[in-house]
Amino acid sequence: MSDDKRYLAYMGLAPDPVPHWEHWSCPDAETYLTGIDYYEHPKQCREKMHELYPQIGLGVPNTDDPIPRPKLGLTGQSSTVDKDGRRHVRWGAGETSHWDWGNQCKTAEEVFAYSPLEHADFTNIPVVESRDYSDEEKLYEMYRKNYPAESGDEAPEGSSASVSFYNTMFMWPLLTFGWELFLETCLDPRFERVMDEFAEINRRVFRTFARLPVNFAVCHDDIVTSRGPVCSPAWMHKYIFPRYEEFWGILKDAGKEVLFMVDGCIDAYADDVFACGARGIITEPYTDYKAIARKHKDCFLAGEGDNRILSRNNPDEIEAMVRRMVETAKMTGGYMMCIGNHIPWNVTPEGVKRYFDLSAELAHR
Repeated sequence: MSDDKRYLAYMGLAPDPVPHWEHWSCPDAETYLTGIDYYEHPKQCREKMHELYPQIGLGVPNTDDPIPRPKLGLTGQSSTVDKDGRRHVRWGAGETSHWDWGNQCKTAEEVFAYSPLEHADFTNIPVVESRDYSDEEKLYEMYRKNYPAESGDEAPEGSSASVSFYNTMFMWPLLTFGWELFLETCLDPRFERVMDEFAEINRRVFRTFARLPVNFAVCHDDIVTSRGPVCSPAWMHKYIFPRYEEFWGILKDAGKEVLFMVDGCIDAYADDVFACGARGIITEPYTDYKAIARKHKDCFLAGEGDNRILSRNNPDEIEAMVRRMVETAKMTGGYMMCIGNHIPWNVTPEGVKRYFDLSAELAHR
């Protein structure tokens, strides 16, 4: 059996201890946990983090060159406004940027006239996955260079080697047109052609992924909010889920598994995601994890932990959260410890330490 705990979790094979998948942007907690100033000695700090908490899997910088301290969040100034009037706040060791959603079109009629295939070079268009999709072979070459040449076309058996894609389908119109134009136009029959063209771009993407030396594809789409669905089941079953089934079928035919990443509460559509071929879901604590675990045997699941509980730093509350997570881990061999709504810079370091230490103590099957 593989000794890659992440692979074992992805495949529902119940590794012990339960591994972590953490969304991490909390440098001040690293300083607290290691006793080494993250900004003065980032490499030494990360090496100590890896020694103390190897299960978190944080990468280590190549150099120990100091990192500039953030201007926001430490001196009482919580935000700043740039020359274009856009507000920025603290994020990790730096500041947030902006996605200029919807700059391609200003009106609904422009959306209906827009051709994603005519504009298939998204290199300079801010849609997260900003690259050139006009030539599939060049797209493959661009992705392939990220993997060792000697690995050939197959990932090692038992490896968690993966590739990820942010715009699995729903994000394409949202990021290209912005929320308001997307919601204004998505029910019009003329929108169908636009979605068909986005789907053709993604066929190129997923055919490319099928050729890569990976065992997993992490497919992201924020199809829900913290309160549930954005669009109706009827709309989703017309425009989104059939494409998932097609794209993920391309991967599965190539021997690869799909892990679905989604913000919010996925309760309403979890069954649909599994029916389309996903091995499991990483999402946020608004979701009913135990309901999913009961219904889908040994599925991959992550994200049940809540950063609001860490921020309150109540020892009993954090322990209760970890125990609830461990209960779910005993229901599915694919569970991973994860604070689903992120560990950002302003989560209390003490709360982070309690979570890590309690997980090390209790997260066993």
